[in-house]
Amino acid sequence: MSVKHPVIAVTGSSGAGTTTVKRAFEHIFFRQKIKPLVVEGDSYHSLDRAAFKEAVAKAEAAGNNHFSHFGPEANHFDKLAETFKSYGDSGKCQRRYYIHSDDESVHHSGRLNDGNTYAPGQFTPWEDIAEETDVLFYEGLHGLVKTADADVAAHVDLGVGVVPIVNLEWIQKIHRDGAERGYSADVIVDTILRRMPDYVNHITPQFSRTDINFQRVSTVDTSNPFISRDIPTPDESFIVIRFRDPKRFGVDFPMLLNMIQDSFMSRPNTIVVPGGKMGFAMELILAPIIHDMIAKKKG
Repeated sequence: MSVKHPVIAVTGSSGAGTTTVKRAFEHIFFRQKIKPLVVEGDSYHSLDRAAFKEAVAKAEAAGNNHFSHFGPEANHFDKLAETFKSYGDSGKCQRRYYIHSDDESVHHSGRLNDGNTYAPGQFTPWEDIAEETDVLFYEGLHGLVKTADADVAAHVDLGVGVVPIVNLEWIQKIHRDGAERGYSADVIVDTILRRMPDYVNHITPQFSRTDINFQRVSTVDTSNPFISRDIPTPDESFIVIRFRDPKRFGVDFPMLLNMIQDSFMSRPNTIVVPGGKMGFAMELILAPIIHDMIAKKKG
């Protein structure tokens, strides 16, 4: 952990609401004139898209039906821990990108201009980041992961978890993969089942290490996510916000209750807000924390 070169990690699976919290941080960084070094979790996968499909097929042929992007076999946890430590020590580190789309392919192939074309599903080369930045901002699956071989969480100064209740997470995955990727219901269910051991062992434990969790809880029936016709809207949800140590950040609960209409306390370290107020609540909570972090950095 570092005062001079702080590391902020937002951890949560795709569709969990990490886009909302990323946007909240972007607003805070802009208003406070903070220059972040943005690190994407997907860039720490150890296999590109084609290699991952081959690895899954090979694992299944060997009787292993649980090889997934959630586990250590498909990720560079050691490299991620090294990146966080390097940045915390010196404000410098290495970074690469995972290409998600044709637009990203064009952008990064042109930016690198090394004679190579980086297609969707591939990685760009690792690059030394020498520019001066104020914080490292990570968003991905494994920002606070910890294994026998790598302790990523040990190098994080502010850990934020973004996670829906599991049935809601499955509903979002089913609808997203069906609409955007054309996957059948059977394929999606197989993916959920394949990921389950790694989800239990490597994803959920991270939310006990975060400083703040934002958990979305629906207020409609999601008891059978596999037959749900739509995704519950923000107005059909509450956000449960849990602080591991409210005193560390000087959390002003009376102010939050006053500022966020229809919010309430469910435990001494937990406030519940309407789903539609998630982004507002994040900015209200995180802005003073980031301000104090940068003040200590410059102090």
